Amino acid sequence: MKLQFLGTGGGRFATISQKRMTGGFRIDDIDGKNIHVDPGPGALVRTHQYGLNPRKLNLILISHCHTDHYTDAEVLIEAMTQGMTRKAGYVIGSDSVINGHGDLGPSISKYHQSKPKVNVLKPEEEIKHENLKIRGIHTKHGDPTCVGFNINYKGFNINYTSDTEYFPELAEEHKDADVLIGNVIKEGERKIKGHLRTRDFKQLIEEVQPKIAIMTHLGVNLIMNNPFQNTRTITKETGVRTIAATDGLTMNLDQYLES
Repeated sequence: MKLQFLGTGGGRFATISQKRMTGGFRIDDIDGKNIHVDPGPGALVRTHQYGLNPRKLNLILISHCHTDHYTDAEVLIEAMTQGMTRKAGYVIGSDSVINGHGDLGPSISKYHQSKPKVNVLKPEEEIKHENLKIRGIHTKHGDPTCVGFNINYKGFNINYTSDTEYFPELAEEHKDADVLIGNVIKEGERKIKGHLRTRDFKQLIEEVQPKIAIMTHLGVNLIMNNPFQNTRTITKETGVRTIAATDGLTMNLDQYLES
């Protein structure tokens, strides 16, 4: 089971500047399936750059309707369905992504929804797909339909916060995480609405105690101010190995599945 980051930048200005890539991440060979999570701008290009095959995708998960999370979804759907020539694959997204919500979305056209299986996922709902269970996780973000993901494979849990600010119930949402992937936009004291700071992620790690924690979706200031120093401090203070993902980072998750 392989986790690979096709982009570790997040937020408008990291996306516009491409200080870090913004293609989301893939989980490959989980129950024999390949999943792309939040395919933002450049996801297709980075897929090829890192030697992956977009035509071998089985699932695309999109947490909400902001461009740094969905921009390349339609072209990946075209790859997954062999150029829209056959019914294949599975797309799971927030209500805003699939149906639209207020001024947001939908971000996937009816045409592109016509070939894959498509489901809306809301917080606390669970979708079963063979040996995988995908549960929606509550967030507090500018898109009120935004969901995090719990991907459960035979009791092994990969959790993704998506974009959210910290709130007291967040740890309960992620309590069973073995691998905790957090979108962390900035460091410092000043809160930014709808997003985690490094100190918030540290608190979440302390409460959840995953086997490993991974910080991604970094904002421009955090990228420029050495995110690795932040994760070294978090590791020391929480006792949980915490890393700041880099573009192209590949991790073998089997070691955590077996431990």
